[in-house]
Amino acid sequence: MKKKVLIIGGGASGLMAAIMAAREGAEVTILEHMDRVGKKILSTGNGRCNMTNLSLRPEHYRSSQKLFPMKVLDRFSVWDTLNFFDSIGIVTKNRNGYIYPNSDQAASVLDALRFETEHLGVQTVLSCHIKKAWKMKNGMFTVESDQGTFKVDSLILAAGSKAAPVSGSDGSGYDLAKSFGHTIIKPLPALVQLKCKGTFFKQLAGVRCEAVVRLMSDGKTLAADEGEVQLTDYGISGIPTFQVSRYAACALDEGRQVSAVLDFFPSKSMEDTRSMLKQRKAALGYRPSGEFLNGVLNKKLAAVLLKQAGIPMNLTCDRLKDAQLDTLTMQLKKFEVPVTSTNSFEQAQVCCGGVDTRDIRPDTLESKLVKGLFLVGELTDVDGICGGYNLQWAWSTGAVAGRTAGRN
Repeated sequence: MKKKVLIIGGGASGLMAAIMAAREGAEVTILEHMDRVGKKILSTGNGRCNMTNLSLRPEHYRSSQKLFPMKVLDRFSVWDTLNFFDSIGIVTKNRNGYIYPNSDQAASVLDALRFETEHLGVQTVLSCHIKKAWKMKNGMFTVESDQGTFKVDSLILAAGSKAAPVSGSDGSGYDLAKSFGHTIIKPLPALVQLKCKGTFFKQLAGVRCEAVVRLMSDGKTLAADEGEVQLTDYGISGIPTFQVSRYAACALDEGRQVSAVLDFFPSKSMEDTRSMLKQRKAALGYRPSGEFLNGVLNKKLAAVLLKQAGIPMNLTCDRLKDAQLDTLTMQLKKFEVPVTSTNSFEQAQVCCGGVDTRDIRPDTLESKLVKGLFLVGELTDVDGICGGYNLQWAWSTGAVAGRTAGRN
């Protein structure tokens, strides 16, 4: 008799779990509360689907249990992932270690996963809302939904986090995990924009520039990252902002004050930056001070930095004093703005927090509290940085849990 496996959630980890369990010979059902599976996959990599990354190291993942992510990823690696997608017809391409489907379409990846589930006989129930789930004395699980009651041997929770609820991640998986006795570490937005204090941000909306974003709290660096920063009418965005945002979320949630310090010349030291300004003063002394940074920075950003440095626009550059150059140097190298909040779960790509991994076996993703229960993907207290790492987490956890759950 076939083993029955039920998966709650038809996202990346749920689809992978379904395929792996079915390949083990199990009878598999996916319950998905949206009108189609894999909606979040379609938005990954700006619609191109950054499937994984060839550079996979511990520092690419964040968790309360720092060793947990790599223990799982060792069980189903990047190379296992590439082989798997090759087996379902996806040709991939390598962009400096970032792996995409050759089609550059996330829909290709989702379609391949969907075709494979159909080929393996996986039953998918859409627009299905879970009422409750529990384990019976005979060891089986019962799941009540608005589309019927299901009795199965193994249950995989793949319901996602609270990030991007429009894709189906509404946080309901946390309640299911709690009902089985699991502890939830408070979910907070991650890979998200930061709201900052400063009336000048309205002037800066749309400006993009290379910079280091350094988060500070209580005089200490929380995190830093470098790349293209996008300035918005409310604060900062872009990949470097996303990479450090979870640390801002956690510190702010603890009631701490947080600031973002932007370095617009990361390749230059403070002294080299000051020397550059002195050279410009000597060479361009005839220009009005409002044009002092022309060709150095975006005009909108230059105007704000000059104003913040207290430099009048009606001076000629040769009249700039050393003290003014020192102040402008600080603005270029350490432009500090208070962070008031992150954007909401609606704008976040993932969450930090989730099911405490101390109660999950890294070799199987099975619950240590309830035999036959598995917890995978974004539901767990693991979040990766940008670059395909969160999808790799979904593939790895889904594969490991699916294989284990599907075996008799």
